[in-house]
This record gives sequence, structure tokens and C-alpha cells, in this order.
Amino acid sequence: MDTDDDEIVTWWGLVIEGYLATQDRLMGEIADRFGLAPPSFDILLRLVRSPDHRMPMTRLATEAALSSGGFTKVADRLVAADLICRIPSPDDRRVTFASLTEHGLDVANKARAAAADILRRIVLTPLGDDAPALAEAMRTLRAFNADR
Repeated sequence: MDTDDDEIVTWWGLVIEGYLATQDRLMGEIADRFGLAPPSFDILLRLVRSPDHRMPMTRLATEAALSSGGFTKVADRLVAADLICRIPSPDDRRVTFASLTEHGLDVANKARAAAADILRRIVLTPLGDDAPALAEAMRTLRAFNADR
């Protein structure tokens, strides 16, 4: 494919601008409804989809792309809001798990359902049948460019 320099740079700019506008709208609605900042929402989603709704804190920080200090601040806020608790590993004293509380599980499930409804409205409605192709294209880019 012979693509003009300006054209390919413009395409990429449109991808970024479309993502940012959509993400801002999604996160704005989640913040309005649940009082969750993007990192907190991300952590709750990761935990609600994990076995037993828990994950080692170091792994969770890595997956959420947060520094150790940044993750600790978010985790402290989630603990203070009774959304997660810290559980020491019974097998390895160096490991601490972040685990959803009952309240956290309820909020995470409601926020996930709300996010799905919002995404249906702001992504599926305008894209229609093109949405799966977009997701597959992003999966391809992630796989090709990850850890390079």
C-alpha cells in the first residue's frame, strides 16, 4: 500500500482523537454516576474479571500501567471507600492481594454494566457493523507493537 506521508499521519491522528473523545465521554459518565476516576475504574474492572475477584497487587499495578507509588495511592483510596481490601498471601509473605469487598463487587458490577451501556450508545451506534473490525484492528496493533 502506497500511502502519502500526510495521509497516514492524519489517519493516525484521527484514531487518537476518536479514542480520546470516546474515552473522555465514557470516563466522564462513569465519574458522574459512580465517582470513580479512570485508574480506580480500571482496577475495579480488572478485579471483577479475576478469579475470586482478587489479584496480587504488584501484578495489578503492572496491568493497570501504574507506578508502584501511583498504584498505592489509588489502592489507598479504594480501601478507604470500602471497595477493595488488602489480603496477605498465606503462601508467600512477600505477596499481598487486592480483593474486592462485597460493596466493591456491587459497585464494580454496576459500573461495568453502565460502561457497556455507554459504549453501546457512543461506539456501537455510530460504528454499527464496523465496531468488531475496529476492535480486531486494535488487537492486531497491540500484539504487533507490545514489548518491542
